[in-house]
Amino acid sequence: MKASDLFIKALENEGVEYIFGIPGEENLDFLDSLRNSDIKLILNRHEQAAGFMAATYGRLTGKPGVCLSTLGPGATNFTTPAAYAQLGAMPMLMITGQKPIKKSKQGRFQIVNIVDLLRPITKYTRQVVNGNNIPSMVREAFRLASEERPGAVHIELSEDIAAEDCTNRIFEVVNYRRATACELAINEAAKMIENAKMPLLLIGAGANRKRTSKALTNFIEQTGIPFFNTQMGKGVVDERNPQFMGTAALSDHDFLHCAINRADLIINVGHDVIEKPPFFMEEGKTKVIHINFFPAQIDDVYFPQLNVIGDIANSVEHITTLVNDKSNWDLSYFKKIKKEVESHLSKYSEDNRFPILPQRLVHIIREELPDNGIVTLDNGIYKIWFARNYKCYQPNTLLLDNALATMGAGLPSAIAAKLIYPEKKVISVSGDGGFMMNSQELETAVRLKLDLVVIILNDSSYGMIKWKQEGLGFKNFGLDYKNPDFIKYAESYGATGHRPTSDNNFRKLLNKCLNAKGVHVIDLPVDYSLNHAILNILLKEKTCIL
Repeated sequence: MKASDLFIKALENEGVEYIFGIPGEENLDFLDSLRNSDIKLILNRHEQAAGFMAATYGRLTGKPGVCLSTLGPGATNFTTPAAYAQLGAMPMLMITGQKPIKKSKQGRFQIVNIVDLLRPITKYTRQVVNGNNIPSMVREAFRLASEERPGAVHIELSEDIAAEDCTNRIFEVVNYRRATACELAINEAAKMIENAKMPLLLIGAGANRKRTSKALTNFIEQTGIPFFNTQMGKGVVDERNPQFMGTAALSDHDFLHCAINRADLIINVGHDVIEKPPFFMEEGKTKVIHINFFPAQIDDVYFPQLNVIGDIANSVEHITTLVNDKSNWDLSYFKKIKKEVESHLSKYSEDNRFPILPQRLVHIIREELPDNGIVTLDNGIYKIWFARNYKCYQPNTLLLDNALATMGAGLPSAIAAKLIYPEKKVISVSGDGGFMMNSQELETAVRLKLDLVVIILNDSSYGMIKWKQEGLGFKNFGLDYKNPDFIKYAESYGATGHRPTSDNNFRKLLNKCLNAKGVHVIDLPVDYSLNHAILNILLKEKTCIL
């Protein structure tokens, strides 16, 4: 069969459902082969958005999402989503086209060495030079993309190789069991926990895997140890749990850090140093147990005293059975801090001023969304408020990026989430700056007939950088712009636009849009005037209760 047919067969063998992307002339054989497949092509309006959607598919399903581009400028547009997937541990396969590699009459037109370009930000990047190698390359790419730590992989298929005849051989997908931690490490971890006076559990991004949620929930219920999470660890354990302390949205100085700094042992499950640090370790102070699929990467702020390496769920389950002696523990201080954290976070949740405060926005969305509803965030100052204030009840119901922290991913991520879970309510929340970076994907959402709510937080500026600028004592400069009329903009794509006029009006609109058909865009004025006073001044001047 033709090499491009074999490529599609190999993808079907891996269970691929969607390919996101924009084909070019170098992909035409591949595209024709795809025409006869059950794999659905999701045509995008920018390759960057296709990459974000493939990465989000990987994040939500655990199976590599697949995206497609042509050579040169199409392929270079994959660099940001490649980094997004690689840093965020999201399995993703990028397929790019290329001019003929055996004989070319076009010189160097549009040719960039994409294989080498992507090497620093992928786990695997290869050019196909023989069509018969496609099945093994696809199998290896999927294995590496899915294997801990998950990430991005890339295969380049030139147009002459795609048209070649080759033999039909497909490699069976062979599953494997992850190794379990050694008994000595498990026993030592249990002893350290029993001997601690104020143990605290931290749930990080690496714990956001199947089975881990149940194991951690059981550990918390059996031991009663309080827990907190990182931004990308939100929802692994239901945050309505009475032992939940909060989310470390900042590295230091938050009310939650009063508890972190008092703990004498932190059981750190699934920590990834790529994520913004939830706390800073100091020599001779709090001890840390690192429970993960791989050993800790040591740096100046993270150097744990014990590594428990193996399948996380298995490790947690074994430790749970061994922790029986709680006589040394005194967890009363954590209960005081929990009340303080909740009191502080709820302070502006009922403030109905308009334009809306981000704290109030978070409160309304949480009340209007069902337990399994999904919020996808772009990157901006509102992400901190969602991380601190939004309670997740289930895993992967708040999709934020605390690794690459790129703008432009919020809307594509929401489209991917809705494709995967058409029965769930999905809200995309973006700042006006991040929204405009991939706003053209509104057409994709409308064309796919998705029921989707898109909230644009409108302050006509790059609000995150403004907050940083003010915090450093600089004058306001260089960060303000003008926006289009977002209602007319939405309508031009066939979506429905809304502009709330009050707090109550916004709540009613949101409820209506969540239960309506089609794509609904809400242009929501936001008030960031308290960011500096709370995040830069109040938190840094706070005094921890005794």
